[in-house]
Amino acid sequence: MRGRETNSLADRLSAAAAAKKALLERAKANNPANDPAFAQRQKQRLEAATAKEQREAERRAAREAAEAAAKVARQAEEQARAEAEKADAARAEIEAAEAEVRQAALLIEQKAARDARYAARKARQSGKR
Repeated sequence: MRGRETNSLADRLSAAAAAKKALLERAKANNPANDPAFAQRQKQRLEAATAKEQREAERRAAREAAEAAAKVARQAEEQARAEAEKADAARAEIEAAEAEVRQAALLIEQKAARDARYAARKARQSGKR
């Protein structure tokens, strides 16, 4: 049994305190805030982050401008399509009205021809009697 008589409570407490103190000293020595290159690296990281945010903002602005241009183009296209549909509808309406006029003229011509045949037949019949 290795040094059992010297391993008292006070000895163990002082050894634990010394270990904690050594650990704290090592942590302080490894603290990046004490490193002069750390500040330089932090500054570079901050500059890189700022540059990245600026590039993202530029891309976002370009994307929004492209979307706005596309939206304007779509609206113009939709308006042109609507006007074309209106023109087609008006043309179809005019053609339908012209077809009705032609049909009415045809019916009038047919009635006139029928009336003429009827009158000719009546004239022939009255001449026979």
